[in-house]
Amino acid sequence: MTGMRRRLEAVLPLLAIWVPVLISIFYVVGFTLYTVWISFTPSTLVPDYGWVGLRNYAAILATRNWQIAANNMVIYGFCFLVLTTALGLSLAVLIDQKLRGENVFRTIFLYPLAVSFVVTGVVWGWLLNPGIGIQKLVVGLGWTDFRFDWLVDRDRALYCIVLAGAWQASGFAMALFLAGLRSVDTDLMKAAQIDGAGPLRTYRRVILPSIWPIFIAVFVILLQFAIKTFDLAMALTGGGPGNATLLPSIVVYDFMFQRGLLGRGSAAAVLLLLMLLAVLLPYAVFRRWQHVRNARNA
Repeated sequence: MTGMRRRLEAVLPLLAIWVPVLISIFYVVGFTLYTVWISFTPSTLVPDYGWVGLRNYAAILATRNWQIAANNMVIYGFCFLVLTTALGLSLAVLIDQKLRGENVFRTIFLYPLAVSFVVTGVVWGWLLNPGIGIQKLVVGLGWTDFRFDWLVDRDRALYCIVLAGAWQASGFAMALFLAGLRSVDTDLMKAAQIDGAGPLRTYRRVILPSIWPIFIAVFVILLQFAIKTFDLAMALTGGGPGNATLLPSIVVYDFMFQRGLLGRGSAAAVLLLLMLLAVLLPYAVFRRWQHVRNARNA
């Protein structure tokens, strides 16, 4: 009886860990492979297991909405990456000064990450709506010529998503940068101070170059956020005005659930997956190279 009890004590933790992991792997890998298969079929409202080859991919790539979404993704991804990195790094440097109430500030800056993207999109939609938001408030204070109508401007609406996304993700970037700043060898900073370097020069020449792997990790994670952006854009602009803020994820949703074209929607989803892999695979190679180099230097 004691031996059986010991075996159960040894097996139960493994079951608790590995069963959910295996189910998750089956769910993710299984449905990914199923989506890839459907992308090569003429499926519409219901799956049709015929074979059309790359016809769906050619149709998607030739679609004007996909071309607009791809262009928007480049603009949105670049602006989101730059703005979020700049905000996160600035907040991390500020907190790194050992401010009183550091934990309070850190909690405040991280709080937006706990808010759902839908809530963020709705609230920012209120703020940026010229009829009820910032523009109406400022005009009501007497500045009648003030205009902040980006949300209804086809040329600027995409930047509204950038602002909302950067507000939500900058706290996450701050946490990563702060961890990197706190890991810098204090001897390096003392040596820089002895050489007469001021705070700005110390950060620019000593501290920031020493945490360059953190920058790469932040870039990769933020690019993933940008590529997968859906609920924030849907809640904030819905892809409009017109198709000015279309993103690839919205195109996937449009083909699958609004037009009922499962084959083409799956092809668009696979193209979106390829975008993610284009970010993740180079990072995996970099991490492997870094591990081998560290092993050699050890």
